[in-house]
Amino acid sequence: MIPGLPRLRRGAPSPTAFDRRLIAPMLIGSVLNPVNSSMIAVALVPIGLAFGAPPAETAWLVTALYLATAVGQPIIGRLVDMWGPRTLYLLGTGLVGVAGLLGALAPSLGALIGARVLLGFGTSAAYPAAMQLIRRENERTGEDSPAGVLTALAVANQTVAVIGPALGGFLIGVGGWRAVFTVNVPLSLACLVLGALWLPRDRPGSTGSGRGVDLPGMALFTVMLVALMLFLMAPRAGTWYLPVLGALAGAGFAVRELRVPDPFIDLRVLGGQVPLLLTYLRTWLAFTTAYSFLYGFTQWLEQGRGLDAGTAGLVLLPLSASALAVSALTGRHEAIRAKLLIGSVVQVAVCAGLFLADAGTPLWLLLVASAVMGVPQGILPLATQNALYRQAEPERIASAAGLLRTFGYLGALTSSAACAAFFPHRADTAGLHDLALFMLVGSALLLATTLPDRSLTTLTPRKATP
Repeated sequence: MIPGLPRLRRGAPSPTAFDRRLIAPMLIGSVLNPVNSSMIAVALVPIGLAFGAPPAETAWLVTALYLATAVGQPIIGRLVDMWGPRTLYLLGTGLVGVAGLLGALAPSLGALIGARVLLGFGTSAAYPAAMQLIRRENERTGEDSPAGVLTALAVANQTVAVIGPALGGFLIGVGGWRAVFTVNVPLSLACLVLGALWLPRDRPGSTGSGRGVDLPGMALFTVMLVALMLFLMAPRAGTWYLPVLGALAGAGFAVRELRVPDPFIDLRVLGGQVPLLLTYLRTWLAFTTAYSFLYGFTQWLEQGRGLDAGTAGLVLLPLSASALAVSALTGRHEAIRAKLLIGSVVQVAVCAGLFLADAGTPLWLLLVASAVMGVPQGILPLATQNALYRQAEPERIASAAGLLRTFGYLGALTSSAACAAFFPHRADTAGLHDLALFMLVGSALLLATTLPDRSLTTLTPRKATP
């Protein structure tokens, strides 16, 4: 059992303790995204063979989910804030089952990409809903102790991301690549049953202002984000129009949000919340370094160090193991500033150590580097998640949480662009050293934004107002 996470108990929830019945639907719903993000890695080749598609085309199966989720998380989060978590949770997890069936029956690669888009939107509901449910329990019980539940969400997502490729390989071996999509059906049904049984009914007007949905603001936000993300995926001179389009949409979005009475993202309030903005920045920086190491270091292990794919995968096992262990062991203690400082310092140390790596580096040193890099990957997401919970306005906690995930996806795309830039032909040692410098700068910025920020020490549990 995860430290700090209470046991399930039957019957009505205690008036002074977190409702344990919410834990199962929250955890299962939250892992829908990482399981679909990770399983597809081993399915790309058989899907390409099935449809006669090259890697450049099957890569859109990954891109489509990233785009849909990055856009969907804050939008659906805002709807959760306005209408409550239950309805959006059930709709989103139900859409996951429909998308799974469509993917399993897809007659073409285009249809399969469409199913991945639906999966992205469907998986966008559970995490914002979970954050809203945690906040509601805080208000209901008058006790503010979400660390154990937040840790459970983080550890569950990390665990599923680690076992996802192995699960995908097993499913493909048993039923072919279509089984990777079919698995969403029982997961969706589990969410629907548990959600219908245990999630509290939404209280109309209790979480939002009750005004209309800011559709123009959401549309402008979508255009801005999609244009930016598409450019980050393949930055080149020929796609100059994408950042221009993103900037124009961003300007229109800012004008719109500053003028409407109930905006999708309240820029007037957000602009005054410097600590929350710094949390988003830290999330982007942390995930950029984490994904750059994951993608870039792995490629170098195979092409620069000369390891086969299986051995390279084994070298990354200590990273996953230490990340999970650190998350579980430190989860019950928020210690937000300490975790950010430790995580950023360790990242700086590992990135600096990569300058010493070459084709003759002993395997045991690579294993050590992998294990040490797991420390920041285990504690930095916990720190930013807890910081957001303390900093965001209670009535906008779900949309704020969705936006946090979006910044994480931006970090993943930034790292992808960096790897493409530093490994233009192959992942050689010179490219690894350039990538290490890029990661070192990002980690140093993370440390520089954390070290002087004493406001992080005030983010401590507090009694809620009933």
